[in-house]
Parts: sequence; structure tokens; C-alpha cells
Amino acid sequence: MAQKIPLSWLQLTREKTRLAVALAGIGFADILMFMQLGFRDALYYSNVRMHSSLQGDIVLINSQSNAVLSMKPFSQRRLYKALDIPAVKSVHPIYLDYTSWKNPVTGRPRNILTFGINPEVNLFDLPGVPENLDKIKLPDVALFDRSSRLEYGPIAENFDKGETVTAEVRRRRIKIGGIFTLGASFGADGNLITSDVNFLRIFNNRQRGLIDIGLIRLKPGADPTVVAQGLRMYLPKEVNVLTKQEFIDYERNYWASSTAIGFIFTLGTIMGFIVGTVIVYQILYTEVTDHLSEYATLKAIGYTQTYLLTVILQEALMLAVLGYMPGFAFTLFMYKAARDATLLPVVMSLSRAIMVLIMTMLMCFISGVIAVRKLSSADPADIF
Repeated sequence: MAQKIPLSWLQLTREKTRLAVALAGIGFADILMFMQLGFRDALYYSNVRMHSSLQGDIVLINSQSNAVLSMKPFSQRRLYKALDIPAVKSVHPIYLDYTSWKNPVTGRPRNILTFGINPEVNLFDLPGVPENLDKIKLPDVALFDRSSRLEYGPIAENFDKGETVTAEVRRRRIKIGGIFTLGASFGADGNLITSDVNFLRIFNNRQRGLIDIGLIRLKPGADPTVVAQGLRMYLPKEVNVLTKQEFIDYERNYWASSTAIGFIFTLGTIMGFIVGTVIVYQILYTEVTDHLSEYATLKAIGYTQTYLLTVILQEALMLAVLGYMPGFAFTLFMYKAARDATLLPVVMSLSRAIMVLIMTMLMCFISGVIAVRKLSSADPADIF
């Protein structure tokens, strides 16, 4: 009978204006959920791109360091002590700090994240870094992140034209010797990579040997988890020993649990779900109320409460699917606009698309279950 009489579809399409309003409401709720989840995931991903690019197996940081945003230095002697472990192949110190970059065109200052490494070894799996390491061996030469925000000036564009590009970094004139690609994050709008010697020239208040990250490479076949556990027992408690994946998770967890940003985006997703639920409930409740006498007639001729519940839930499923499609399409446009404006990796993922679709269906089904309670008042005796 359900196949012969598409009652749910006929009811939805009977008033096309109401259907359009319902789909617009569901689409809006989907867009809200998509945007909140997209920004949240962009937050997490953008802040661990550097971590993921590290060419090493184990990372040492100060035990008081919470994230790259607030790193505390520690003595590199702790790092070199790791060479006592037979499975350790090599160790590499990394300096990092925030400082002021002055736009060479406008003169406006802006904070930039600067990394100092030994140019003899490539520690970052990033486009543009390996081929430009020799250049940062020269005094006051650095590599500039092509994906930095436009407020830093047309650095990459001018460099690509073959022009000599210089800028003032912490009151020191720096020449751009090459371009690499990392990307802006919620913690840093732009990035520089230079040699450890140049880093200490820029940050003349920093003491040589007090590093921010210690990168450890293991010999082939060594288990990073096992070696990290051994290093935790061997090294002083002032350093935190993490595998590369643990270092990534450490940063992600900081933004998720120790800042308000992760909570705000999650709350925004929940609010979108609630808004969509209310909208669909209002539509379905009105639909049931307008056809209460017809439902009573169906009961009188033998249709069960279960059948009527099925009709309402079918309407809810149709609304979910039909409302999801325009919401998904418009979100793609919004993601592109957000990427262009913020340079953050706001992109659609298959897992997020499926999750929002499931949430949309759940949202509509919850609304349908609540609205269907009105059917209990559809008494067949009322039609006589």
C-alpha cells in the first residue's frame, strides 16, 4: 500500500511554499553545522601541519610547554643525552619563537612564527624547504611561507618576479632567499625558516643551547613507542618525551580542551542541530494538525497508528534528504570563500559530509517522533 499511495510525498508537495520554507530551514541548519565543523577541523589541522611535517620519530619539549603558541625552552643537553640510547640514530635541535615582521610596503608590523634549524639537515617535509637550505646558511637570509596572510606584503609575488625581497624582522634587515609552503593557522598568520645561527642573530635575547623542540630520528626497525618509553625513564622529568603522533595529538588536544575555540565551534554545531529540529518539528506538526481529520478517517477504515507514524517519518526522511542537498552545495561555496579570506584549510571531507547527513536525518526523525504524538488525538469518532 505504501508503494501504491505515496501519501507522505503527496502531503509534502501539496503546499509548495511550505515545502520550500522547510527545505530552506533545513538547509540553513546544515550550513550552520557544516561551517562550525569545518572551522573546527581547520583549526585542528592548521595547527598541526608543522608537527606532521617534522622528519623525525620522537619529539622532546619542555614539560611546561602547552602548545607551539606557548613553548618553553629547555637545554639541548637533554636532547644530546638521548644519543646514549642505542636505537637513536640522530638528534636535531629546533628553535622557534614569535617576533615582529614589518610589511615592506606599508610598514605595518605583524607577528610571525620563526623557526631556526641546522641547515645541513632538512627537518621539514614541506615544498620549497629542501632545495633552499643552502641559502639560509648565508647571514640574515630566511625562507618565507608562501601561504602566509596578505598582511605581510607581496613577498612571494615579488620573489617569483625575480626581485630582491627584504623585510625588517625584529628590527633586523632580513633577505628572503627562498619560498616554502606551510600555511597560516589560528596560532600563526605567517612563518619563516632560517638557520639556527640567523635565528639567534634575530632573537639576540635568546641563549644558545636553549631550544624549543628536540627532534629524534631512530635507526631502521626501532619502535618509536618503545624507545619513547625508555627515554621517559632515562631523561629528566623537565622534558616531555612524545612520539610524532603523540606530539600531533598533544597540540590538537590543547586547542580542543584548553581553549574556548574548540568548545565554541562544537556548541555552534549543537545549536545548528537544535535550530533544524525546531524548524522541522514546526513543519511536521502543522502538517499533522492540518490533516488530523484525514488521519482519523484512515484510522476509521483500518489503518493502524504504526502506519500513520511511518507516513510522518517518511516525510521527515524526505525533508532531510531534500534539505541536505542545497545546504551541501551552498556550503562548498562558503568553504571556498572562507579559504580565500582566511587562508585556512577549510575543505569538505567525506566523513564530515556523511556525519552532517546522519545528523540531518536524526534531526528530522526526532522532530517527526515528537510531532506524531498529535496523531493520538485523531479519534475516528471525531469524523461522525
